[in-house]
Amino acid sequence: MALPVETFFLHPDAQGTLQSQIQQMIAQGILSGRFQRGEKLPSTRKLATHLGVSRITVTIAYTELLANDYLTSRGRSGYFVSDNAPVPPAFAPSEVGPDAVDWTRAIGQKFSGGDTVRKPPDWGGYRYPFIYGQADPALFDHANWRLCALKALGQKDFTALTTDYYDQDDPQLIEFIARHTLPRRGITARPEQILITLGAQNALWLTTQVLLTQRRRAALEDPCYHALRDILSQSRCHVTPVRVDADGMPPDAIPPDTDVIFTTPSHQCPTTNTMPMHRRHDLLERAAEMDALIVEDDYEFEMSFLKSPSPALKSLDADGRVIYVGSFSKSLFPGLRLGYLVGSEPFIREARALRASVLRHPPGHVQRTAAYFLSLGHHDALIRRMGAALHDRREVMAKAIAANDLQIAGQGAYGGSSFWMRAPDTVDTQELARRLQAKGVLIESGHAFFSGPTRPKSYYRLAYSSIPANRITKGIDVVAGEIRDMAHLGLSEAINWP
Repeated sequence: MALPVETFFLHPDAQGTLQSQIQQMIAQGILSGRFQRGEKLPSTRKLATHLGVSRITVTIAYTELLANDYLTSRGRSGYFVSDNAPVPPAFAPSEVGPDAVDWTRAIGQKFSGGDTVRKPPDWGGYRYPFIYGQADPALFDHANWRLCALKALGQKDFTALTTDYYDQDDPQLIEFIARHTLPRRGITARPEQILITLGAQNALWLTTQVLLTQRRRAALEDPCYHALRDILSQSRCHVTPVRVDADGMPPDAIPPDTDVIFTTPSHQCPTTNTMPMHRRHDLLERAAEMDALIVEDDYEFEMSFLKSPSPALKSLDADGRVIYVGSFSKSLFPGLRLGYLVGSEPFIREARALRASVLRHPPGHVQRTAAYFLSLGHHDALIRRMGAALHDRREVMAKAIAANDLQIAGQGAYGGSSFWMRAPDTVDTQELARRLQAKGVLIESGHAFFSGPTRPKSYYRLAYSSIPANRITKGIDVVAGEIRDMAHLGLSEAINWP
């Protein structure tokens, strides 16, 4: 590998002759590990031109480095870092002193420290990964996705690959969403009412920025998608958590001064409960009474493998007050980061302008690849395959849960990809998750899904989307055994408490 000439520069305050400065610059690059053994240095002519010095100066510097075994010459091929060059020191670099900037004052608004939980990057190496939202390599259609990606790289699609759309999107993807995806949810929309986003979370952020101010109020489900709560907190609007029941968010519990209502009616996150039709109508009526808007995150509607999903809330909306959030990241793979917003044109216009000021548009190649994967029927085939696999895994998990007398707190009547669970009250599921991880089991504690300072500690989520069916029973046995041990320990401590 050749070292780019742009990585070589002379420090303006350096001492000594130009020859010695060049020698020192290269030697320090080798000693620091920036220049690796066998890497090719720029030619003497190229480096001299870049540094603005004579070629003979560079030649002499290279000759000295050759003599000291820092460099080696290979005939007419040029100069290379020698295999016998000094090894970079093993000691740690000297610590840099503290910044002169007082960052506690310089930072005007904090975005860190939220509730969003990070999953282990090596989750696939765990024997029993009961975690939500990761792509299962055994189910994903690698071959056809690769073919669609190659097709999108072709000369025919050069414009889609390279064009700066500014605030627009790939017309093929927009057309497919408008003609095929949305009608399946009972939604009719024009292209001007659709905006491509970097996943559902980006769609929720755009919506929050456009609709909410410090004087407005948002109502969200409790428990809820923890990243949404972080987004709302960062917007500095007033936030009211509304505790969900078996049918989702109760409309009567929404405060009358609410401006925007966030809900997941298809599969409530994280309980997986589905909002029945009568409540959907009640929610629309409640929003109309308050002149509030509704943001519908159509979470996991594709995973309705037990029976057909209910029509989207947006499809029942006659007033234009529902903003619909969809995502391909959940049905394809999380790293895709591709979702969409559907709403009235004035709202989409503002969301489009905001997106353009932040990231312009999602990459054209990603949009065109997804458009091909969808239009050629690969996505539908993938959903059918995933639905069959998840149905089998759900049945295995349900039997294992029943055999171990574990308590289910919520399970999707239409399908989904997880069970919402509850351990005995004496079990802190954050500690449970830590103990299980040491045994090769990954679960999600329920703490982060709840709002407020006194959050329930006994809830957790078991997903079956990322674990093969033949490992589920053994994994549930390990979970149940750890819960029994912790529950017994908790009761013993309670008895011995002074």
